[in-house]
Amino acid sequence: MSAATTRSRTPDRLCAEAVDLARAAAEEVAAPGLVGEHVSVVADGDRVVTHLFECREIGYRGWRWAVTVARASRAKAVTLDETVLLPGPDALRAPEWVPWSERLRPGDMGPGDLLPTEADDLRLEPGYTGEDQEPPNAPDAVAVREAAQEPEDAAGEVPEAPVAAGEPALATGAFADLVEAEDAELTTPDLPTTLPARARIASVADELGMGRPRVLSRYGLHTAADRWEEEFGPKTPMAQAAPAPCVSCGFLVPLAGSLRQAFGICANEFSPADGRVVSLAYGCGGHSEAAVMPKPPVPPPPVLDTVGSDTFPLHPVRDEGSVPTVQEPDGSEDLGHS
Repeated sequence: MSAATTRSRTPDRLCAEAVDLARAAAEEVAAPGLVGEHVSVVADGDRVVTHLFECREIGYRGWRWAVTVARASRAKAVTLDETVLLPGPDALRAPEWVPWSERLRPGDMGPGDLLPTEADDLRLEPGYTGEDQEPPNAPDAVAVREAAQEPEDAAGEVPEAPVAAGEPALATGAFADLVEAEDAELTTPDLPTTLPARARIASVADELGMGRPRVLSRYGLHTAADRWEEEFGPKTPMAQAAPAPCVSCGFLVPLAGSLRQAFGICANEFSPADGRVVSLAYGCGGHSEAAVMPKPPVPPPPVLDTVGSDTFPLHPVRDEGSVPTVQEPDGSEDLGHS
């Protein structure tokens, strides 16, 4: 350890005694009454000292006014260097800044918000490759044009036609080449220099309904499955108390693709998972076959006999009924006469 390093750890005496100078500088920067007690002195270097004062500003609990003073070599006058407000060890500070991509949580996105994805997102993979590449069996347009312009003669030369008597000699040579070129223009159509866009993989994939540039990768499928199973899976308290799993429920709407082997969508409006992706091993009390309510008994319809007839007496029968029969008086009854 060098002597300079040892001296730098010990505050300079004159700088350490300049407490009043440091307090005046702090009060000049801060409002009156916001500079508290002198806390400590820190040696920043040779003849460089920082005085720390308590900050009484509301909302800056634990912060300190740091006033740095210094003096030149062989000088006795202490001068002011800088005055700043620094957090102390127990200061109330804002949490460490985290990028939006790391602090974003499910449910934070609202209407109108855009959530871009990175080009190398592990949850996605290319839906198709070779978007701008021609099919391997596609003919080369330039080669086809050159082959069409070649003469039919294997030697590569057009035989000169015989000149009849009385015809000018111009009929041979350059004139024959001109005639052949005109015939080629009439018989050989203009071939495109590039293949049409319909022959490219991107156009074909779009026609087949597979035009998505990227699809879920295996990693993206696994993370989604773990997330869904954690929220609506067999280990949740609702599933543990369910009478039966969702795989046998009539309200389950199966998914398409490989995820249908483990997940579906709940369509029971009274279930807590209505409209959510649930595991086939999940369950709740709204199972379609858990408790079937019995139907109320329906009385049979009345039967009316429209063929036979019932006989009803015109006068009531005396022997029937609960009213006692009254005996009529006769002549043998004693009337009380002597």
